Amino acid sequence: MSASREREVDAAPYAYRYAPERTALVVIDMQRDFIEPGGFGAALGNDVGTLSSIVPRVAALLAHARALGLLVVHTRESHLPDLSDCPPAKRQRGNAALRIGDAGPMGRILVRGEPGNQILPEVAPLESELVIDKPGKGAFYATGLDAMLRERGISHLLLAGVTTEVCVQTTMREANDRGYECLLVEDAAASYFPAFHEATLAMIRAQGGIVGWTAPLAALLAA
Repeated sequence: MSASREREVDAAPYAYRYAPERTALVVIDMQRDFIEPGGFGAALGNDVGTLSSIVPRVAALLAHARALGLLVVHTRESHLPDLSDCPPAKRQRGNAALRIGDAGPMGRILVRGEPGNQILPEVAPLESELVIDKPGKGAFYATGLDAMLRERGISHLLLAGVTTEVCVQTTMREANDRGYECLLVEDAAASYFPAFHEATLAMIRAQGGIVGWTAPLAALLAA
């Protein structure tokens, strides 16, 4: 099947159609700080195993997107070493054992360039792919992502990553407000709280897809 041929995904609440040349895969925050023991996610008291379980599916999704020639975008929630882009309220919230900027087992928490801030090797970006360092939850806030997508003629987004109800959903809502047609790959996203994951999927596709579409990876591969 040629890259210019529109594809149809068996999605909810109804079929999602996209043309690969106008579509980007956005993989949200598959970072060591969130997914491995000793990182920020664990410091907040979470079981990181709920996130690490999706790594093989995210890797399969990346392989599929690359085979189709989709634009691939990776994001990292990260801050400058002096934390000038981290509001004090964000750093103080949560009563965590380790706060943003503190030294942890994988370096300073959520600071650019630190080992823990890097994307997992299994789903690492290729040199040709975009990597967006974002200081907020959404990938469009205080970044050049929107301009990068529009320059490349992108109108549709496939989303995956962590966590479903925070950075993934925020990015999807930001994209929806900017006119992008978005599909969240259900089993290539995860939350520390499975109930939050399911609730987010329901919110996205409610009211005829008020935020967008959702579909499992198998439906995307079969399109």
